[in-house]
Amino acid sequence: MKNVDLTDDALELIAERFRMLSEPMRLRILNTLGENEMSVTEIVAATGANQANVSKHLSILFRSGIVSRRKQGLTANYRVSDPTIFELCDLVCDRLKDHHETRQNTMAKTLPSK
Repeated sequence: MKNVDLTDDALELIAERFRMLSEPMRLRILNTLGENEMSVTEIVAATGANQANVSKHLSILFRSGIVSRRKQGLTANYRVSDPTIFELCDLVCDRLKDHHETRQNTMAKTLPSK
């Protein structure tokens, strides 16, 4: 996004994608799914969240195109349909780790030793 001329509509789409990822439960669901296909019941069991909450967030993720849904009888199975989500999350996690390590090193150098 460096020095890219983006329209207001494009910026709104980008902001919407980040809003989808701003909810910890949605991130937990995406992390739980990984590269697997899982039913709501399996996701509920894996996350420890209640079924209504998981279903609400799956619906939001589905409408945004981040996950896809495959119905099999009465069961709905979900999978991540946009694998770039994991690349983005990995990038953020790596940067947070680097930032945390830098802060720890700085604090160790500035705090007096006992």
